[in-house]
Amino acid sequence: RQQQWKSSVSTQAKMPPCDFVPEKYKSYPYERMQKIREQNISPSLRMYYKKPLLLHQGHMQWLFDYEGQRYLDLFAGIVTVSVGHCHPKVTMATQKQLTRLWHTTNIYMHPSIQEYAEKLTSLLPDPLKVVYLTNSGSEANDLAMFMARIYTRNFDIISFRGAYHGGSPYALGLTSIGPYKHGVANGFGCSTTMLPDVFRGPWGGSHCRDSPVQTVRKCSCSEGVCHANDQYIEQFKDTLNTSVPKTIAGFIAEPIQGVNGAVQYPRSFLKEAYQLVRERGGVCISDEVQTGFGRTGSHFWGFQTHDVVPDIVTLAKGIGNGFPMAAVVTTKEIASSFAQNLHFNTFGGSPLACVVGAAVLDAIEEDGLQKNSEDVGTYMLLELAKLRDKFEIVGDVRGKGLMIGVEMVTDKNSRHPLPAEEINQIWEDCKDMGVLIGRGGLYSQTFRIKPPMCITKKDVDFAVEVFHSALQRHMERAA
Repeated sequence: RQQQWKSSVSTQAKMPPCDFVPEKYKSYPYERMQKIREQNISPSLRMYYKKPLLLHQGHMQWLFDYEGQRYLDLFAGIVTVSVGHCHPKVTMATQKQLTRLWHTTNIYMHPSIQEYAEKLTSLLPDPLKVVYLTNSGSEANDLAMFMARIYTRNFDIISFRGAYHGGSPYALGLTSIGPYKHGVANGFGCSTTMLPDVFRGPWGGSHCRDSPVQTVRKCSCSEGVCHANDQYIEQFKDTLNTSVPKTIAGFIAEPIQGVNGAVQYPRSFLKEAYQLVRERGGVCISDEVQTGFGRTGSHFWGFQTHDVVPDIVTLAKGIGNGFPMAAVVTTKEIASSFAQNLHFNTFGGSPLACVVGAAVLDAIEEDGLQKNSEDVGTYMLLELAKLRDKFEIVGDVRGKGLMIGVEMVTDKNSRHPLPAEEINQIWEDCKDMGVLIGRGGLYSQTFRIKPPMCITKKDVDFAVEVFHSALQRHMERAA
């Protein structure tokens, strides 16, 4: 049944049909919900949109609000709903386990933790075969830092500027985005290095990144040579020579930066950086919280797209399709050094979490979601690139699979971020036409598109048309 939009924004875009009918909303009225939010929920949990959404039900790539209005979810609960909202396979497995056993803690064996550990590690290359289960990505990155320091007996860890690795007091030292920083001591032993951003950084060309869409910057590099990569590696060496001791604990990087707006590095950067880090006695940590589980399309893990094998991998978000779970996977050697003393996690690897995690892995395989991410993601990137060529304010389109960033600028020449009030309007218009997208970047200037991996090309056509209408409206307002 075709949704009738109560929208102030007109668009020719037709929302693809959906035969799922949401239940009738029966909770408090909207105004009361808003009041409770203001009085009883911490104000640090900010909400999106001028009139925040009151969402009531989800089905695969769709969300329904309290009035039954349907939205195409292109942000997936911040890159977390991997296989689809309330995916029947995951829901069924969870319901079954709910009646069997919720929690025993991992001091006893229960079937699902061993089954899941075997299933998960079978998807990772040697020697990444030992898993430690936690509840969130911040917790996983905290633990990875701790492991790196204990194993190497060194202290200093390097991360990229623009990185997001969590908000816990320990992980906050690695996170390098201003608004997340609080005026308290953090980051002892953490150094940041220049982000090799080929669109916004000082160097970049038209062949640098592993994406169907390259930057509009010109490039004079000959075949097999990347001038930008060489320059950024020099900056990395500079950090190693000036900011840290001769031996370090490690280096952490997302294969594609998430919160900073799907920022990609030159193709061979991570490979060279890993080598430099290992020469200094450090371990290499890949933060796969947003890039893991087939989202990049060509590979199951983001690090594989860089042709590297890290020493520690952190996983969260899509691992549980919205259920709170996360993991650190490492080598036997690193895990053994960490086992010399006690480190315990009450909820990590609960019977329920492990069953959810296993069902998510089954759904990814059975629904062909890695392949879908590649096909639909590439299609979307190329469609969005047409809008970049048409509109001066669309500075960059980038990404891989269903991990996409669209960076908005005042003009392509200066690359100045588009002012917040203009971005807000485009974003609100998309929502009013039925499409939910995320925001990111140091200036909140980049639209983040990271939908559930089950979306279709028809959904993409609808979304791109809606985005096109919103850009068109922006141009009319500006004129």
